[in-house]
Amino acid sequence: MALDDILMEAEEKMEKTEQVVQREFSGLRTGKASSAIVENILVEVYGSQMRLREVAGITTPEPRLIVIQPWDVTTLQPIEKAIQKSNLGLNPAIDKKIIRIAIPELSTERRLEIIKAAKKMAEDGRVAVRHVRRDSIEALKKDSKAGGITEDDQEIAEKDIQKLTDSYIAKIDQHLAHKEKELITV
Repeated sequence: MALDDILMEAEEKMEKTEQVVQREFSGLRTGKASSAIVENILVEVYGSQMRLREVAGITTPEPRLIVIQPWDVTTLQPIEKAIQKSNLGLNPAIDKKIIRIAIPELSTERRLEIIKAAKKMAEDGRVAVRHVRRDSIEALKKDSKAGGITEDDQEIAEKDIQKLTDSYIAKIDQHLAHKEKELITV
């Protein structure tokens, strides 16, 4: 594998990791309604697990209300059960053919729990970035032993990979700081 290919692959993987962390953060509840809070909840329908966004339309008509309208009315009960099991602290209410979820104010205790979960997600992201770094450096060493690159090039590339790693870890930390600020703000 060429030197540039190893560096590009490392950066792509680190960028994807950052995007995953951002997506996970968007699912954390902050006190205002967002479809991201519930869209990835797994619902047991049609004999399999499906994401809520695949079986229903999700809207937020008011700042503290989420409305879920299933494509198939028979999925109302499974959706309600999935939301209750999701450990998000939400209480769905079936209203004819839709489900309404009123978003309550977050207590200080609940905010701290959510911040703790966000910190764990961020740490998982940092670990994933470090794994990419390790794999990339191993690929460099393999190329160096095979004679594909010189030792000097390998050292320079390792420093580049370390710079990439540091920058993506910093980006994840920025996302975490932003999410913490968002959660603490009442």
